[in-house]
Amino acid sequence: MNAQTYLEAITELVGKVGTEQAGNVQRAADLITESLNAGGVVQAFGSGHSEALAMEIAGRAGGLVPTNRIALRDIVLWGGEPVEVLEDQLLERRTEVAHRLYELAPIQPADVFVLASNSGINGVVVELALLIKERGHGLIAVTSLDHTARSEPRHPSGKRLSEIADVVLDNGAPYGDVILENQSGAVSSVTAAVLAQMVVTEVVRRLQEAGQTPPIYLSANIAGGYEHNQQLEARYAGRIRRIA
Repeated sequence: MNAQTYLEAITELVGKVGTEQAGNVQRAADLITESLNAGGVVQAFGSGHSEALAMEIAGRAGGLVPTNRIALRDIVLWGGEPVEVLEDQLLERRTEVAHRLYELAPIQPADVFVLASNSGINGVVVELALLIKERGHGLIAVTSLDHTARSEPRHPSGKRLSEIADVVLDNGAPYGDVILENQSGAVSSVTAAVLAQMVVTEVVRRLQEAGQTPPIYLSANIAGGYEHNQQLEARYAGRIRRIA
């Protein structure tokens, strides 16, 4: 088991996930394109390492400008909770936190959500998913169907994220989220990032084919990139948050 072993295994799995999830990528692109055309924003959430998926969607070069990242720390940054609450290692299991996150976020009716959770069983993500659907939003889940099927739900409803979402993108991660026999070689953050970029590229293609100029971030580290981004972000003032 070494770096080359991992490279070969993850490369094969990325190709497999990309091919098998192609139809769901199209359906996710449908939801996001419909939301954007209605003036909506893509709201992305993930806790723990799944926050990497939210970062992949919201606020990066090559990504859509009308995107907002929701995070557990929002209850401190925007909700006035003491920073010590973030020391709770079981915070992502507490259902009541989901309501605070929804209340604190700059959400409007046309917004669509992307929730990432490899296990898809913890209290916050499942409660947030239920709340999202109750409020009439479209919901895309990025999760491991293998892991979630082999895990007991922790939400009082007994539901999993995959059972609530309109579209499920299976990241292909095995139970335990590692690919090598020595229990190393993480999977979900790699495959989820690929799925996120597949969806974004599909949305951009659709907008272009409809005669629109997609609101895409340029790297702030190329000439004119920062100014370009500032101009586009101004269209969504009060709708998207960009913090360090």
